[in-house]
Amino acid sequence: MELRDYLRILAKHWIGITLITVLVTALVAVWTFLQPRVYTANAQTFVAIASSNDSSDPFTGATYTLQRITSYVQLVDSPDVLGPVIEELDLDRSVNSLAGSVSASNPVDTVLINISVSDLDPALAATIANATAVQLGSVIQSLETSSAGDIIPVQATLTDPAEPPGSPSSPRTRVNILLGLLIGLALGVGYAFLRESLDTTVKSPDELGEMTGATPLGLISFDPDAETKPLVSLEPRAPRAEAFRTIRTNLQYVDVDHSPRAVAITSAVPNEGKTTTSINLAITMAQAGKKVALVETDLRRPRVGTYLGIESQVGLTDVLAGQTKLEDTLLPWNRELFTVIPSGHAPPNPSELLSSQQFVQVIEDLKAEFDQVIIDSSPLLAVTDGAIVSKVADGAVMVVRFGKTTREQLDTSMDALSQVDARLLGTVMNFVPTGRRGYGYYYAYRYRYGYADRDERSDAS
Repeated sequence: MELRDYLRILAKHWIGITLITVLVTALVAVWTFLQPRVYTANAQTFVAIASSNDSSDPFTGATYTLQRITSYVQLVDSPDVLGPVIEELDLDRSVNSLAGSVSASNPVDTVLINISVSDLDPALAATIANATAVQLGSVIQSLETSSAGDIIPVQATLTDPAEPPGSPSSPRTRVNILLGLLIGLALGVGYAFLRESLDTTVKSPDELGEMTGATPLGLISFDPDAETKPLVSLEPRAPRAEAFRTIRTNLQYVDVDHSPRAVAITSAVPNEGKTTTSINLAITMAQAGKKVALVETDLRRPRVGTYLGIESQVGLTDVLAGQTKLEDTLLPWNRELFTVIPSGHAPPNPSELLSSQQFVQVIEDLKAEFDQVIIDSSPLLAVTDGAIVSKVADGAVMVVRFGKTTREQLDTSMDALSQVDARLLGTVMNFVPTGRRGYGYYYAYRYRYGYADRDERSDAS
């Protein structure tokens, strides 16, 4: 993946990333504010060999102190130190409880002992720290003095008494909120890439071209009014109408030497927009001056008649069953803009009718009479009808719905076409979102700009 791919994923899921970041930060902030405020007071003790009248090497005393000071640090939470502190201050706490709030450390290469005490009361924390330092000095002197009293004792002197702290040491509000912000952002980004990795739908024409090996003929942008206004090609200035004109032009250049006369429009699964694509493509071709026939071969779920407002009771199935002639089913539409062959009566055996020699002959007769035959076929994964029709036609155009058609469905559809040696002329990506968050604007602009002159020449011809 390139940098722009990562940026695209982040831009696509920015709402989720923002929500997760805000939620985690808010939870951390609430948790922080609910925590009790703990104050830490620090006292410092200086440890040294007490002076004597006997001459001695001062370095020996210093070395002795450094060797012993580690042990002194371990005494700070002992009962000998904390027991008297509890009695002196009349604390309602046990030695073990107080020991959890008291700690000591020795800075490297020093004879200092730093004593820290944490408590909810800053004044009490300072009082305990000072009392602990004094008592530690008494215990050290007692331990280092021999029974005969002839050894110079070690003295631990409180040199820096503790003062009540002005601000709590815990919780660290700013640090916690900053960490919450970073953790939330990391979780949000992880969520974005997890969603992207779990999302197996096709979302770019480049990926579509790589998977099918066919030419991306164009993109049709998402339109919330498409369900109620499917025939956008009748509105010349509509953006989606321009998309269908681009598809029409690109289809003409798929194979210049052997231009496909009969084109089957299919998809992997239902509700991907193949029928509206078929109708709008037929309209744009007819507007370019071609004599066009639209054939409805989706015999199980016919929708052409509904969209065009025509009667579908007599049509293709009646011709294939020998009950009527082809010319009797040709219905001119919209002041004879193009001709429609509706599906006809619902048959019990659609696959057998479409795989018959009669159907092949119908398509040949239409190719002989019309410049372009557009065939609205069935989805490839639902039934075998779509593959059969694609084989009879000069080729198929695969309609893929942005963010809905999965890679597995697309692969299976390609297998269905290859099994019958059907030719895939190209692909159309439908319902592409527009705007900064989607792909539609960039690719649609690229397609339209690249073929603008061709469209103008085609319309003028």
